[in-house]
Amino acid sequence: MIRKAFLMKIYPGQEAEYAKRHEEIWPDLRDELKSHGVHNYSIFRDGLNLFAYAEIEDEARWNAIAQTAACKRWWAYMAPIMESNADKSPVSKDIPEVFHLD
Repeated sequence: MIRKAFLMKIYPGQEAEYAKRHEEIWPDLRDELKSHGVHNYSIFRDGLNLFAYAEIEDEARWNAIAQTAACKRWWAYMAPIMESNADKSPVSKDIPEVFHLD
């Protein structure tokens, strides 16, 4: 299993909306994540900063999620409330792992 961590950011005043949208995550998006080998996916918030952690089976399958219709719809839905790229994907920064304890 590959552990991934990354940072994202929401816009001021959008904290509650961001949480609400994730409480109601779409079943087809959840299914896409699972079918692409994503496990144990969590997002934490500190003010406007988001820290995401996921365990994935394969980098190629993880990257392929971006090409799914469900993911593209989700990005468009989330773009108004968080920092996003031109293609509506979230601006994110990968964080390298430096320590792990089983």
